[in-house]
Amino acid sequence: MKIVSKILVLALIGLFGLGCSQSKMQQPYFVEGADPKPEAKQWILVDDLSDEFEGSQLNSSKWTLTGQRWIGRPPGLFIPENIKVENGTMQVTTVKLPEPVVKNNQTFTHGGGHVMSNATMTYGYYECRLKANKTFMSSTFWLYNSKEDGEGCDRRNTELDIQESVGQIVSDKLELQKFDDHMNFNTHSRNIEEGCDIPKGIIGGKAPIGAKAYDDFHVFGAWWKSKDEVLFFLDGKFVEKVKPAADFSLPMHIRMVVETYNWNPPPADGGMNMSVEDRTTHYDWVRAYKLAD
Repeated sequence: MKIVSKILVLALIGLFGLGCSQSKMQQPYFVEGADPKPEAKQWILVDDLSDEFEGSQLNSSKWTLTGQRWIGRPPGLFIPENIKVENGTMQVTTVKLPEPVVKNNQTFTHGGGHVMSNATMTYGYYECRLKANKTFMSSTFWLYNSKEDGEGCDRRNTELDIQESVGQIVSDKLELQKFDDHMNFNTHSRNIEEGCDIPKGIIGGKAPIGAKAYDDFHVFGAWWKSKDEVLFFLDGKFVEKVKPAADFSLPMHIRMVVETYNWNPPPADGGMNMSVEDRTTHYDWVRAYKLAD
């Protein structure tokens, strides 16, 4: 009887230890003292919106390579074949198309990629470790809702940009010169239904990375705390708090997108005269958490 009791105690200790280990692994990336959660709460990983990108292909139960009928912003077309999972990362490689492609009466000359979560969520902590590409095309991590899912005045779009960058700045606009070495974050309210008294607007900010976004991996995070408060974090450190122009209360999808911006057109040489590695955005992992008692 004593032997059985001892085995039971050891088993319970082992299970408790394993639980603690898993709990530590499944916590957001914060430097010491930077975790903003209340003392009576803990972060719980949301598996449907999290991925370590192990294996050899994207998990289709979590992610889709197309979504919301968006094929890309010209001249950048979303091409599923540009996306692969390899060496523990999801990789999105930019390309110049052999010939221009016309779709939806729009002409595309370059290719990027679009990955969207199947699941949605509202309040919680969202973070992604990524390394940007060096081209004029973007490397991004953000959230967006489906307007079609809403009713009445909730038929509107909200967007939470946690990180947007480009490797090569072609535009000469002064306000865009920090897009290769800063965390660029925004909250958007737009496409409001006629007759609805809901503000439109873009409110956000920037935080210096200390190097080019493509030099190394960095962790970009945001605590979507409530309908009117979002806190942004860079490499585990708090950088700024933002109050969106309108209530942020609609469920959103996670998006990891490499696209072209209309303010940063392709350079004269096409912008792709570099190695595959330099043309690739690497996503090491993406995670989402909810607060629980």
